Amino acid sequence: MLKFIVLADTHIVPEGKHSHGLDTYDRLKRSVAHVNAAHSDAAFVIFAGDLADHGEAAAYRRFQAAIAPLTPPVHLTLGNHDHRPTFLEIFGDVANAETGCLDHVIDAGGHRVIILDSFEEGLGAAGRIDPTQLSWLSARLSEVQDRPVIVVLHHNFTPFHVQTDFIILREREALLEVLRQHPDIRQVISGHVHMTTSGHVSGIPFCSFAGGHYSIEPVLEALSGPVPPLVPRREGPAQIAVVLCDASSTVVHFENTIDGNAVMSPDLFHWVPEDEPT
Repeated sequence: MLKFIVLADTHIVPEGKHSHGLDTYDRLKRSVAHVNAAHSDAAFVIFAGDLADHGEAAAYRRFQAAIAPLTPPVHLTLGNHDHRPTFLEIFGDVANAETGCLDHVIDAGGHRVIILDSFEEGLGAAGRIDPTQLSWLSARLSEVQDRPVIVVLHHNFTPFHVQTDFIILREREALLEVLRQHPDIRQVISGHVHMTTSGHVSGIPFCSFAGGHYSIEPVLEALSGPVPPLVPRREGPAQIAVVLCDASSTVVHFENTIDGNAVMSPDLFHWVPEDEPT
């Protein structure tokens, strides 16, 4: 069994500042404490972009400090709120030598996990995987045709029929064409949209999770007519993805690390395992 954790959308700001009224540094520290308490056995943790809110050096230093206590090893990639040159100034020369981006491969537990960097300066909130990255991805997939693959990136690559569809990954058909080259893509996991979704496109399963910042409550499009413009936002929950993989299945749990809902009393429930008498 392979177990790993994905976090996204931490949106860290320099000391003394908040992001949309939220103390994102405190929220990240609480998520780190949760992972250490509940998932210290994870093989690794992936941060899937929007590490900083505006890509400042001071924010990346605070991000470093917040994640330093994590027990599992950490892998990072970028989202539209990040700034690759500033990130590399703080974290060192950790870019992929072939692509110049934060694209990585992790081979663990009989699986290949591929992390893609979808930051592209000048696209606003949208993202991009450029031709060099697509060529690199194709090569990495061809190496493991007999092994399950999970892809993690910041931007979603298919429309969700919500208000934020205009900020999704550009050239998504090109990415989909490369992914179709592999017979066993188990999941494509993303953050970005601050909401929890799942589905499949052309037989390739995908999901997104709410992440560590505010959460969006989508107003879905009607069967006819435009998508309503209102996008309600909530302070939480802060959410991580817990990925569990074996030879035949991949399960993604969406686990809340900050949640305003009360825990119900165990006295309200009586559960007996099937192999025990009632």
